[in-house]
Amino acid sequence: MGFFDDDYHERRKKTRRNPFDFFNLDDDFDRIFKEMESIFNRVFSNLDQDWMKPGSSFIHGFHIHIGPDGKPRITEFGNRAVKTQDGLPVISDEREPLTEIIEGDEEITVTAEIPGVNKEDIDLRVTNRNLEIKVDTSQRKYHKKLDLPCDVIPNTTKATYKNGVLDVIMKRKEKSEGQKVNIE
Repeated sequence: MGFFDDDYHERRKKTRRNPFDFFNLDDDFDRIFKEMESIFNRVFSNLDQDWMKPGSSFIHGFHIHIGPDGKPRITEFGNRAVKTQDGLPVISDEREPLTEIIEGDEEITVTAEIPGVNKEDIDLRVTNRNLEIKVDTSQRKYHKKLDLPCDVIPNTTKATYKNGVLDVIMKRKEKSEGQKVNIE
């Protein structure tokens, strides 16, 4: 007899959890993969062998995250398929960076992965409801316009860039609790 009794392994099998339970993806797993397949089909449909320039690279990916409502969400990043003036599909040199928006009680934080550039190459613009990230160098081109989940105060924006990761922090405008109205 070993360290564990004979029933240990049987009990262990019964208590082992599905690794997707943590993300609560069991119910949404098929929907997520169908959505990913739809995205792939849309990106690669109607592209012929000449869709990419020799020596260029193509990046396209997915980020699956759990939204504030507990449901998984899929966002895309990478090169985009665009149409030329002739209506022919090509892959854009401009990439959408992988981004994440985190909404806090007092501030909004946006993290974007934009490797291979210097901080001086990053053009960052903030309005009360949008954040735009743009890089246009001979080596790399990135562009992403994000709708923010709430109004922010643009002049409170602070940004840092280190090891290919841009972090932007903006103060939220005060939440309006509304004015109390007495009922007569």
